Amino acid sequence: MATAKSTTAGNGAGLFFRWALPVIGAAVALATLFWLYRGLDVSRFLSAVATAHMGWLVMLAATILLEQLTRGWKWRQILFDLKPISSVRLFGAIMAGYGLAILVPLGISPLVRSWLIARLEGLRMASVLMTSAIERFLDGIVFALLAAFVALAGRIPDVDGDVRTGLAVAGGLNLVLFSGLLYLLFIGRSPLGDENARVSRCIDWLGARGRGRLDGLRQAVRDGIVWPRDRRRQIGAVLASVVMKLIAATHFLWAGLAVGVILAPLDYLFLMIFAGFALVLARFVRVPGGFVIGSGFALKLLGVPDEQALAMILFNHVFTIVLMVTVGLLFLWRSGIDIRQAREAERAQEAGD
Repeated sequence: MATAKSTTAGNGAGLFFRWALPVIGAAVALATLFWLYRGLDVSRFLSAVATAHMGWLVMLAATILLEQLTRGWKWRQILFDLKPISSVRLFGAIMAGYGLAILVPLGISPLVRSWLIARLEGLRMASVLMTSAIERFLDGIVFALLAAFVALAGRIPDVDGDVRTGLAVAGGLNLVLFSGLLYLLFIGRSPLGDENARVSRCIDWLGARGRGRLDGLRQAVRDGIVWPRDRRRQIGAVLASVVMKLIAATHFLWAGLAVGVILAPLDYLFLMIFAGFALVLARFVRVPGGFVIGSGFALKLLGVPDEQALAMILFNHVFTIVLMVTVGLLFLWRSGIDIRQAREAERAQEAGD
């Protein structure tokens, strides 16, 4: 009876966190957007959307894809010593991870992409997941450095005081966080070779709970904590992370040109960084629309009219969703994997955890 009650309570809590919190978050996001664009001229907004220059929108779509292709190439550099994998295949897995995360509540996209690559390449998921974590930590470090640079450059119009200080502090905290995580990951690799080490015992205990599905988990984790031995691949991974952020910053450039808005070069970096921090914060508090809200605030700070600003945000958001879902599902179809299988893999992973 007690077990049944605890199970029911656990299911209720799970449903609350999976469905109720996002619904509450959506209401908060809508209320914030209503306040943010309360002076919007709907006819001017619709005119901006209808008369947008198609050529610049094509550039926007191309750079959204190019950013993720660059991520795939960067991930290839990190994975190379574990197994050389095509950048195009990694790109497809990344798009599938993002696409599935949009369509169904699968959790974080690195879990999905790692499962896909492990399945297609005959690797252990834990190993691939570790390389994905390294890739994301490297991304976080580069993002933090760019945030600090933009905050301290002092050339962003109409942004001063607490916003500038907040960006500098947030960038510094992120640099410490992701550098620390990357350091701990590689420092923790050596003890994994000793079965008596505390971290090894913890992972072995987790593996034992998998009832055979997680056999060899510790070795798989250890194998996945890799950094390219080739110096060129090391440099390539870092440069690719920088290039990715610069490409991401151009998304608002193309969307702005489509509706006749031109900003200073550093403004686009500021937009990318401000929206990025807003997205992370929104995910942490389970409020959807963090990118939209953050971009809206940033564009207001930069003096962009509401109608053009909302059109720029709309183009970025819609193009990203459409491309992620379309390309992601196409990759799954070409790979012979469907959404049902991915959801079953997620449930199996959660059961193992």
